[in-house]
Amino acid sequence: MTPFNPHAATPAQRLAVGQLLADAFAYTYPDDPALLPETEAVGLTHQLATERTVHYAVWDGARALAWGSLSYDLEQNTHMAHLRLTVHPTARRQGLGRAVLSQLLAHADELGRGTLTFGTSSRSPAGEAFAAALGAQPALPMRQSRLDLTTLDRDLVTHWQARPDADPFRLHLWQRVPDDYLTRVADMMMVMNTAPRGDLEQQDWTITPDMIRSWEAMIEEANETRFMMAVEDTRTGQLDAYSEVFWMPERAALVYQGATAVRPSARGQGLGKWVKAAMLDHVLHACPGARWVQTNNANENAPMLGINVALGFTPYSSFTEWQLKLR
Repeated sequence: MTPFNPHAATPAQRLAVGQLLADAFAYTYPDDPALLPETEAVGLTHQLATERTVHYAVWDGARALAWGSLSYDLEQNTHMAHLRLTVHPTARRQGLGRAVLSQLLAHADELGRGTLTFGTSSRSPAGEAFAAALGAQPALPMRQSRLDLTTLDRDLVTHWQARPDADPFRLHLWQRVPDDYLTRVADMMMVMNTAPRGDLEQQDWTITPDMIRSWEAMIEEANETRFMMAVEDTRTGQLDAYSEVFWMPERAALVYQGATAVRPSARGQGLGKWVKAAMLDHVLHACPGARWVQTNNANENAPMLGINVALGFTPYSSFTEWQLKLR
C-alpha cells in the first residue's frame, strides 16, 4: 500500500484506479449503465480551491486492488472529513480495506479531524457490516428511489406546472449559471442547509460564486450535463426554489436527481412541485435514451418524499450516511 497523488500520477495509474471504481460499481449495480473508467479517473483530480484530499492505494503490478481517500475543507466544517473506500470485488476479505482505512484514520487523527463521514448502500451489505463493525453510527438514513419515465403521469406533470394568472414567479433553465444570477444562485443553494441532517454533526455550508464556477468546470471536464431550474420572484429578483439533474449520453438510461429546495419563506405555493415537474418534462426532451431518474431523500424528509412518491418514484435501495467519532 502506498500514498497515491492523482495530480502527480501517470494517466495509466489514474486510469487503473478509475477501472477499480468502475469494476466495483458494476459488481454492486450490475443492471445499471457502467461507469466509465476514464471519467472516474478524471474525477480523482477534482476538488475546490479550499479542499484537500489524501489518497492511498494497494497495487498488484499496474492493477489497483484497493483505494481510499480522505477529503476535507480548510475553511468550513474543519472538525470533519469524508472517507471513501473501495476494494476490488476479486480482492475482498483479504484485509486490504482495513489496511487502507487504518492509514486514512491515522491521517485524520493527525489533522485533528475527529468526525468522519462516509456512505454505504444496501446494495452492498458488506459495506454496511463493515461500517457497523467500525463502531460508526448510521447518522442519516436515506431512501434511494427511482422513477420509471415510461410510467410518468404526464397529466400530473402538466397539472403541477399550471400557474395562476399574473403569477409573479418565473422559471429559468440553465446549464451554466448566467453571471448576473451567480450570487443569487449561491444564496439559493444554501437553502439546502435547511434539509434534514439526522444526527450528522455538520455545520451550515457557505456556497460562493467561485465554487459554482468550479463545479461547472468539473462537470464539463467529466463530459456530464447538468440542468438547473430556478424559480425567481420577479417582484424582488430573489430565487425561491431550484432543482438540478445530472446526465451523461454515455450512460443515457440513468438520470441523477441532485438537490431540490424551496426557500422556507416561499413554501406552500407549489414551487417545489412546479420545479420538479418542469424538470421531468425537460428530461423527457433533452436526455435521449433516459429511462430512469434516481434520487436520494432522508427518511425524515416527509415533504420531499411525498412529492416524489406522487410523481411515481418507488424505493430502489437505501443509502446511509455514517458518522465515525475519533475523539
